[in-house]
Amino acid sequence: MVHVARCVNTLWSQLHVCSSLLVVCSSLYHSMGSSVKLFRKPPRRTDGSSKRVEERLIFLFKRCSDLKRLQMVHAQVVKFGLHQDVFVASKLILFCVDAASSVVTSPTMDYALSVFNQMDNPDGFIWNTMIRGFGRTKNPIEAIVLYQRMQKSSDSAVTLQDNFTFSFLLKICGQLALLELGEQVHSTCVKHGLDAHAFVRNTLVHMYAMCKCITSAQKAFSEMVQPDLITWNAIIDGCLHCDMPEDALIFFQRMQKMGIMPDEITLVVILSACAKMGALGYGRLVHSYAVLGGYGELVSIRNSLVDMYAKCGQINDARQIFDQMLEKNEISWNAMIQGLAIHGHAREALRVFSEMESLGKVPPNSVTFLSVLCACSHAGLVDEAKKHFNGMVMRYGISPGAKHYGSMIDLLGRAGFVDEAYAFIQRIPGEYRNAIMWRTLLGACRVHGKVELAEHVRRHLLHLEPDHSGDYVLLSNMYATKNRWKDVVMVRQHMRDRGVQKPEPGNSLIDLGPILGCCM
Repeated sequence: MVHVARCVNTLWSQLHVCSSLLVVCSSLYHSMGSSVKLFRKPPRRTDGSSKRVEERLIFLFKRCSDLKRLQMVHAQVVKFGLHQDVFVASKLILFCVDAASSVVTSPTMDYALSVFNQMDNPDGFIWNTMIRGFGRTKNPIEAIVLYQRMQKSSDSAVTLQDNFTFSFLLKICGQLALLELGEQVHSTCVKHGLDAHAFVRNTLVHMYAMCKCITSAQKAFSEMVQPDLITWNAIIDGCLHCDMPEDALIFFQRMQKMGIMPDEITLVVILSACAKMGALGYGRLVHSYAVLGGYGELVSIRNSLVDMYAKCGQINDARQIFDQMLEKNEISWNAMIQGLAIHGHAREALRVFSEMESLGKVPPNSVTFLSVLCACSHAGLVDEAKKHFNGMVMRYGISPGAKHYGSMIDLLGRAGFVDEAYAFIQRIPGEYRNAIMWRTLLGACRVHGKVELAEHVRRHLLHLEPDHSGDYVLLSNMYATKNRWKDVVMVRQHMRDRGVQKPEPGNSLIDLGPILGCCM
């Protein structure tokens, strides 16, 4: 009867009948196919039929789950001549943008662009949606190109730009660390009188901080009359991004004095600042505050606590929090494995990694394997490292990066396999081979007395970084241990001729307790 009913033209004009048929077909067949087939017979053109067609299309958009089904609905949009309808097109493009943010590649954004290019007069919402979508892809610079198109599109381009447009653009500038372009967008915001808008001001703070221009970020922050929690989070996170964890804690205290209650994001950033400073006492206070505030069971907070306690030397506290976690994500496992590795508990780190693999709930990523290789390097577990390095590629399909290659070179060098390390570095793809790898090998040559190999390594370093003082000193010390004093004089003279200076001495950091006042 349903099949017969859908063929009765008089029923097509009744929206509730058509919608019910669509729901039944979608639920029965668990796909869009039957729904779209049902929809292929166009309704009779009566008064208000265009509105009914539009509503049916919107219903189908809500049932879409992938690009293939979206294309089926898009075909109906074109069939009914609604491809220029701003409302319908915006729904189609919005689906593509939301889908693009959940995948590595962005075929849906390519499809959205093809739909967008067919429109004669897209409105501001569609322009903004496209800019936001490209900002989430692997090539966000396309969003800037699209904005330039927006400016040249028509005489009404100025009216299409609003606070959302500039917020998206500023976020992309920060993401790509394009300071000069960000300043130009900032000037345009001022020109249009949108610089005082809360969304724009927050992204201004974020953009300048991501571009390592913390002075401008603080200036943009100070110009706000009543900064909200998002603004405080932006400046606190910005200070941490600019390697100013002490300033992050100061802003955190100022925020509390203003009566602004921190949220999950604030606490995660502050715990990261404590980890970077080694401020164990302050970190414990934040931990207590998180528990009292009802944030103690959140995965993000527990991940930050594991990281903070591990980096502050309290690996047992980190392990206790990790073991108490009911839900763990890849950050949880990585933080624990890395913490055990840096504390020299290589075997325990590998056991945690094995547990991660055996559970199979969270697959390891490139950061996981970097921590595993670090653990193997500190313990001299050459065979284990080779097994995991090969497994990363063969089993998980993860391509090694420069840090993975560097860890293998460090491992082989520490274990005395200097010649093998030299052969290994020769096989590394050119885009990953850098001066740090050669310098690591040079240090291994010094430890194991491989003077001739060190001279070969030094030649590679001269092409990459000819004025690094540490390379001269290492080679000079090696010659001295072999009583080759003429060579020592030659290296020192070469160093003076090129004007190479030793860097300033390093500094050590110790925890003096919670020396900063705390309003928690």
